[in-house]
Amino acid sequence: MSRLAQTHGLTDVQQEILSTVRDFVDKEIIPVATELEHRDEYPQQIVDGLKELGLFGLMIPEEYGGLGESLLTYALCVEEIARGWMSVSGIINTHFIVAYMLKQHGTQEQKDHFLPRMAAGDIRGAFSMSEPALGSDVSAISSKAVKDGDEYVLTGQKMWLTNGGTSSLVAVLVRSDEGHPEGTAPHRSMTTFLVEKEPGFGEVRPGLTIPGKIDKMGYKGVDTTELIMDGLRIPADRVLGGVTGRGFYQMMDGVEVGRVNVAARGCGVAQRAFELGVRYAQQRSTFGKPIAQHQAIQFKLAEMATKVEAAHAMMVNAARKKDSGQRNDLEAGMAKYLASEYCKEVVEDAFRIHGGYGFSKEYEIERLYREAPMLLIGEGTAEIQKMIIGRRLLEEYRFQG
Repeated sequence: MSRLAQTHGLTDVQQEILSTVRDFVDKEIIPVATELEHRDEYPQQIVDGLKELGLFGLMIPEEYGGLGESLLTYALCVEEIARGWMSVSGIINTHFIVAYMLKQHGTQEQKDHFLPRMAAGDIRGAFSMSEPALGSDVSAISSKAVKDGDEYVLTGQKMWLTNGGTSSLVAVLVRSDEGHPEGTAPHRSMTTFLVEKEPGFGEVRPGLTIPGKIDKMGYKGVDTTELIMDGLRIPADRVLGGVTGRGFYQMMDGVEVGRVNVAARGCGVAQRAFELGVRYAQQRSTFGKPIAQHQAIQFKLAEMATKVEAAHAMMVNAARKKDSGQRNDLEAGMAKYLASEYCKEVVEDAFRIHGGYGFSKEYEIERLYREAPMLLIGEGTAEIQKMIIGRRLLEEYRFQG
């Protein structure tokens, strides 16, 4: 265990879980991650191992067969997994956002139906807000649900679904004008639907098509897809929480968990980049001594380690605030923004320490260099985080003159 990024005040159970996950990462993920990533291959064996460890049920309450652990425990596990391969943490993240939304907002029937199988990893979750033309502008969602008897008919195109192909349950945010008169604020006329489907690509149920994987610069292995709804019929009992018009709030609650997750991923990738950089600096020699003994490299290592430590502390603070039942959008936004920016910088410094070898696909840092940019845009861009942070600060520090 390294000196950096330690978390004080953990229980024996939390420490045991983290130790188990770190051991799994070192033995089962790091040795194969780069090869699988270069082939853009879904890490089925790794996912099966995580299922055996019970990680798909980590935050799901014990009454539904999960481990009932906190967001902090989950975030620290994500940090470890991302240290091994960030794509694997993405496979878990969207699953947990959907499980969290069900736990917080689902009807009792929905919880009883989905959560036990999600805890076992038999149902995999994905969630869908974005569309091809809107990005972070959630209020501009154009996908629609129209009531037809005891069902709703969904039409529209969604974008950037992590686990879009491998999932069997997708939480989809669409506009539903039923019961909401014209002129209603956009965020009050949105509904989250729980859409069950077969894993795979093509038409996965009548009216629902997953066209195929989007080819990406990094974040490979995990499937990122579109989702096309054309007359997709969903029963009314699959409206999350049983009432229309609450989807925006439900999704934003889930995204707060997701932003802590992205912060944790940034911490994990930055830790791995530091490990690679500090190790290589002690192995590579120039001008008669290891480059770690050159002051220029020591300055880089000092800056990298400080950023790793700072990002970890902010991520832990955001998770603990959510666990305490308090609003944490400010802390989650700050943690996500700082961790993703610092991750990019730490990875680039490790890349520079490797010199020409960093450009070679034989070295792990090349993979991290392509993975880090996703964190700058996932779960809301850095610019969106700064907007959230700025607005919340003005609420907290409103001038009373």
